[in-house]
Amino acid sequence: MIKKRVFIAINLVVSLRWLFLLFKVPKKSIILKLLNAIILVIIFTTSQVAFSQSSQTIKAEVPDTNSVGPEGDDELDPINVISTTNEYFKIIKDNNFDVPASDQYFFWDTLDIHPYQSKMNKYTETRIITLIDSNSVFAMPINNKPINSTFGWRKWKYHYGIDLGLNTGDSIVSAFDGMVRVVRKSKSYGNVVVIRNNNGLETLYAHLSKALVKANQEIKAGELIALGGNTGHSTGPHLHFEIRYLGGPINPSDIIDFNNFTLISDTLLIDRCRFEYLDDVQKARYYTVRKGDSLGRIAQRNGTSISRLCKLNGITRKSTLRIGRRLRYT
Repeated sequence: MIKKRVFIAINLVVSLRWLFLLFKVPKKSIILKLLNAIILVIIFTTSQVAFSQSSQTIKAEVPDTNSVGPEGDDELDPINVISTTNEYFKIIKDNNFDVPASDQYFFWDTLDIHPYQSKMNKYTETRIITLIDSNSVFAMPINNKPINSTFGWRKWKYHYGIDLGLNTGDSIVSAFDGMVRVVRKSKSYGNVVVIRNNNGLETLYAHLSKALVKANQEIKAGELIALGGNTGHSTGPHLHFEIRYLGGPINPSDIIDFNNFTLISDTLLIDRCRFEYLDDVQKARYYTVRKGDSLGRIAQRNGTSISRLCKLNGITRKSTLRIGRRLRYT
């Protein structure tokens, strides 16, 4: 790189020298003038080629910081890791790396919160999961806290977990034995911990003020994993708690009795019926509010009624329509 720059500088100096001589040649010496002009063109061309090669080398040495991959969903955004080994383990049957339920998931991802592309509403198997046995127990993630928001539709958006009220700094413990799969920060979840449990379920703990575990760490039920908080898309301190199987969200209230802080049953039946609600979720369609829109115009454009729009989105006829807001119309 340095040699090329020196070469360019020398050529420029020589070019200026030949240009000076060109103007000093007597008017009658046309041949000498022509010869000087040809030499000047050769020197200038050589300099341009060298400069072009130098520029290409510089560009090649600077990484393209815009090439960060696809964006859109929160889980595809560039990752801001709190504490993780940044490793991706591909599980093969003869692999010595021992992770929970490897015979059901077949891979281990410590970066992506939701790496599974399964469509559980089309699940054709029937499986009975043993939640606890003589060697394992269940623990409430946080005790004596009210449910602020349940599993299901929340206005126009589906809520895939339950929200438990707490104070910032309250202790959060693991519900089951397992291994920490993800510890990171995301836009919506804030600080989040995902645990693959030995029973095959995955539990997610979000909006934490601080994570106290790291990826690939073995965990026992009741073990402290984080402190509650108000990070991410949250309007107040609470624990957002999810239970999933092969990526399919399950209503935690179908598994846990939140009034008595115990499991409803020691086993859990997994079949298509448990995920039928996803049929309705996948049928949902949305409209983005534009300048000049009204509820009447949106309803007419999408073949629905104002009453239907209000019911689906938890609004009234007098609600202000913010430009850019998404309204569900089916």
